[in-house]
Amino acid sequence: MKHLAALFGRRARLRWLHLIIGGALLMPYFLVGTVLVGMAGGGEALFSSVPAQFAAFAIALPMAAVTGFFPLVRPLSVAAARALCGVPPALLADGPARTRQARVRTAGWYTLHLALGGIISGSTLALPPFAVAVAALPFFGGLRATWLLDGPEALREPWALALAPFAGLAMLLALALVAAVAGEVLARRAPVLLGPTPEDRLAAAERRAADLAVRNRLARELHDSVGHALSAVTLQAGAARRVLDRDPEFVREALTAIEETTRRTVGELDSVLGLLRQDGEPGDGDTAYGPGLDALGGLLAHCGVPVAYERQGDPDGVDPVVSREAYRIVQEGLSNASRHGGGASPVRLLIAVRERELEIVMENPLGERPAVLRPGGGRGLRGIAERAVLLGGRTEAGADGGLWRLTAVLPGTAGRTEGRR
Repeated sequence: MKHLAALFGRRARLRWLHLIIGGALLMPYFLVGTVLVGMAGGGEALFSSVPAQFAAFAIALPMAAVTGFFPLVRPLSVAAARALCGVPPALLADGPARTRQARVRTAGWYTLHLALGGIISGSTLALPPFAVAVAALPFFGGLRATWLLDGPEALREPWALALAPFAGLAMLLALALVAAVAGEVLARRAPVLLGPTPEDRLAAAERRAADLAVRNRLARELHDSVGHALSAVTLQAGAARRVLDRDPEFVREALTAIEETTRRTVGELDSVLGLLRQDGEPGDGDTAYGPGLDALGGLLAHCGVPVAYERQGDPDGVDPVVSREAYRIVQEGLSNASRHGGGASPVRLLIAVRERELEIVMENPLGERPAVLRPGGGRGLRGIAERAVLLGGRTEAGADGGLWRLTAVLPGTAGRTEGRR
């Protein structure tokens, strides 16, 4: 049963169908080959001459090989191999063949497929009727009189007629065996000829890296706009609960801060979710990543610490990607000042837009933590450094006497940023 399944099972039948498709694809080239052979002197005996048929077959294969160099042949061949040959999808390449090596391999596969398919298709059309006729010889006298009239005398012997049904069955089994072997050959060669080339693997690695960069970017946005905002809200609510009975003014301030935080966070969350709903990569001017420097006024007004803001140049002319990352850096710096600064002393913020760079300088006095925390940003100095490095910029941070100074220098354009990958 195992051997019969190998010859007539579902996989064998699908591979046989794949070979039949190859024979069908070969037919246009074969017809051109027969025309060329006829013009060369095949004459009327073309379709009855075996050498002429093989000559047409030999002419057809180079023409098929040329067709295999077209880029779209590979995805069509890969789809057929995955569906009918039983080849694991991971072993085959995706997309058109763009490089010379990939096209040569695809042409080799296409030629092999059509060559084996032409042989199996021709055999499938011709051999079964012949095998059935041979198997029926002992049972039909008229058939014997027609087939054996001019044949060898030995075929008319009783022992030969008795073996005729077995001979017919053997022919059919031989055809199934040859088809199974041809299908196995194609299945084994598919990963070699239709598998990814080194260039395909490099392109796939680049796509995976780009996908990871997008996911990491979204993770940062969600963490910055939601995670730390929720942490701040939790701390504000806890602080308000502890002084609810003795300091109503503080509770009112904490509730106001919670309202402002949640309203801003919901807006930023909608922006990030809007990006997730997009089918492709955002354009250069896409604002779905989050707020930019144009929204800095609202952040400074409700950050929970006094800010002395100085601006040099026009932030509105900064690349949108750089503007977005600059906003997040300022947000994180204000969050740090809110957590660890002196509270009553103002934070000095300088944003200088120069010809080729954007500089952010934040200074705040070191002191005790204030009672009410306002919405913050990301993962501290590490998050700030990551954003700057991805933009091709740099950061410096540290204590200088009684001040904490944070400096970030970003390129004026996003030509080297993850946002354009």
